[in-house]
Amino acid sequence: MARVEAALYAAGKPLSVRDIQTAAGTNSASKAVKIAREVAKRINSSMQALEVIELQDGSFVMQLKLKYNSIVRKFADKPFLSNGVLKTLSCLAYMQPVSAKQLAEIRGSQVYAHLKLLLQSEFIKYEKVGKNKVYRTTKKFQEYFAIDSDERANILKSKIPILEKA
Repeated sequence: MARVEAALYAAGKPLSVRDIQTAAGTNSASKAVKIAREVAKRINSSMQALEVIELQDGSFVMQLKLKYNSIVRKFADKPFLSNGVLKTLSCLAYMQPVSAKQLAEIRGSQVYAHLKLLLQSEFIKYEKVGKNKVYRTTKKFQEYFAIDSDERANILKSKIPILEKA
């Protein structure tokens, strides 16, 4: 259990069942899930600001409880995604499905680097439409930002500035 707890802490991102198996040193997926759920139960009952949750895709993540985000923001050294990347992501989420060219017209040429980072973090995906790639957000995006797919457009319209270049 300590190995899984350490892996969840160090990862800073959701870990798949395969990752949990590796951390636990087991070949059994069911045993890995059982261990991860036990770690989650223990941490969720004893920690005030941290939690381990099981995501819909079966992965597990250790994270700060949402109500503490504003408090720790001033103490965090470097955010996972810069403000510019977050603005690109919010623009993409609002406009989706959207091409890189459309995003670049609004956000500038740095969009291409932002898209690469967002693809690596699995917050977005693309599909080929002719010669173009059309981008949209993923389920991981919705889970990470705790956005219900029906509420997404309203939240983004009201709370996230998307039109200025960064």
